[in-house]
Amino acid sequence: MAKKGKVEIDRELCKGCLLCIRACPVKVLEADTEPNKSGSYPSKAVNAEKCIACGNCYEVCPDVCITVSEE
Repeated sequence: MAKKGKVEIDRELCKGCLLCIRACPVKVLEADTEPNKSGSYPSKAVNAEKCIACGNCYEVCPDVCITVSEE
């Protein structure tokens, strides 16, 4: 059985590079349609229930704004 995970993104720290979206094997993340305070469009978890806590998004994030935990 696959692990269940939880991904959290600090939308104000995210600069919208979207590397995490490409790194997610189960398509949990998408670009937000609302900009953050700096005008960037951060990533957001849209299919959070699919998260398997692999940590790929955390590993590729250059801004260290993603937290992944196992449930």
